[in-house]
Amino acid sequence: MPVPKKNLAAYRKIAAKAGKIWKKYGALEYIEAVGDDLNSKWAAVKFPKIVKVKPGETVIFSFIIYKSRAHRDAVNKKVMKDPFIQPTKDMPMPFDMKRMAYGGFKAIVQE
Repeated sequence: MPVPKKNLAAYRKIAAKAGKIWKKYGALEYIEAVGDDLNSKWAAVKFPKIVKVKPGETVIFSFIIYKSRAHRDAVNKKVMKDPFIQPTKDMPMPFDMKRMAYGGFKAIVQE
């Protein structure tokens, strides 16, 4: 998802708290990463193009590891009931949620 660079500190603060919440409810691992090499010559389609990055923005790539899809669904159900996760006017999101992509993936190779 694209995040304004000026909001990275706020995003990191929210992400750190979110990571603790996901782990509290059973996630095995929680990772948030900021773009470091987004215009690699090896990529046919680059992340900035995929998420339509605007000037002054960067890309955040996040992933959470679960035991299974059923485990993910159970953890996320609990997380979504946590008061911290509920959006409030007192805690605006430091990014445009309409430009966030979400999906589940199943590992096909794991070493």
